Amino acid sequence: MRPESVPVRKPRRRGAALAGIVAVLVLVVVVMNGVWERKSSAARLREETDAETLPSVSLVLPSATANVSQISLPGRLEAYYRAPIYARVSGFLKAWYVDIGGQVKAGQLLAEIEAPDLDQQLMQAKGALASSEAAEALAKVTAQRWTTLGQSNTLSRQAVDEKTGDLSVKEANTKAAKANVDRLEVLAAFKKVTAPFDGVVTTRNTDVGALINADSSAGLALFVVSDVKKLRLSINVPQNYVPAVPINSKVDITVPEYPGKIYKGLVEASSRSVDATSGTTRMQVVVENGSGDLMPGAFANTRVALPQNLQGLSIPAGALICDQQGMRVATVDADNKAVLKTITIARDLGQVIEVATGLSADDRVIESPPDGLATGDLVRVVKGSPAKKAAGG
Repeated sequence: MRPESVPVRKPRRRGAALAGIVAVLVLVVVVMNGVWERKSSAARLREETDAETLPSVSLVLPSATANVSQISLPGRLEAYYRAPIYARVSGFLKAWYVDIGGQVKAGQLLAEIEAPDLDQQLMQAKGALASSEAAEALAKVTAQRWTTLGQSNTLSRQAVDEKTGDLSVKEANTKAAKANVDRLEVLAAFKKVTAPFDGVVTTRNTDVGALINADSSAGLALFVVSDVKKLRLSINVPQNYVPAVPINSKVDITVPEYPGKIYKGLVEASSRSVDATSGTTRMQVVVENGSGDLMPGAFANTRVALPQNLQGLSIPAGALICDQQGMRVATVDADNKAVLKTITIARDLGQVIEVATGLSADDRVIESPPDGLATGDLVRVVKGSPAKKAAGG
């Protein structure tokens, strides 16, 4: 009998081979998936890193401010007439008669100066004048006598001319001596310091016994007299508002010491020039001060009525970029790239700036631009921007 043949194991071998292939495929898929995941993670990391390196900015839309009927400006009050009074003679202060705050009239005595040197010079000049007058009188008599003798041919014509010329010299000496006396008498009159006009003594910088130097205009004045019945107020009007503030424009004035009280003024003069540093024109307002409430040197707030309505755009003050290229703001275009624009300022209201030129209402302005930002730089806009507008002044 034939022994049974051993069964063929090919199916098992095929299954093992198939399992090996599947395992290899699974391993390849796992490896490829891991490689892809690593590449995706690296790409995401690069994107996140690049996004983090971009400056994050918050945007604001310019706010339109229309129907502006007045502008508010700070100013400084000054006396309409102000006279620093200096000494014309040297000496020592003998006495003063009016202190600060005193009301004075024109010509009223303010102080007296002792000037012994000047007194001695005046006495000497008077003595010289008397000597010149005596010499002139003698020369006059001599010239008359010699002229009479010359007519009788007793003396030569030359001798007569010499005596006549000597008389002319003596007369000239007398005039010079008289002029010197008059000069010293005028200076002696300045020993009495008087007020030049009606007003108030606002400064006194001397006291009894103080040494006084003549014509020391570089130093402190002895007194300062100010006319406070009418005051001047200086304001700096932004350039674009200058045409709207003509001469005789009405101005409302307030001062901190009298809250709620309004004083009236009129624009009296304009410098008709623009300060290149501030972009403003200096104007002078005259204020009647019959009550005496307002004081020279005081700070005042003004409201200037405008005869026409003006329009402008407002942005936060933090959006300004001030550098060597002037006043600029940073905006963001549709591709989220920065665009720097040069502007001119109409009014500075503190936290809000009114822009005159260089900006449009649809510009997306960076609220607080980072340092070193340049045109063309990519930025990352914070979600929700722009959602707010600058508050109008």
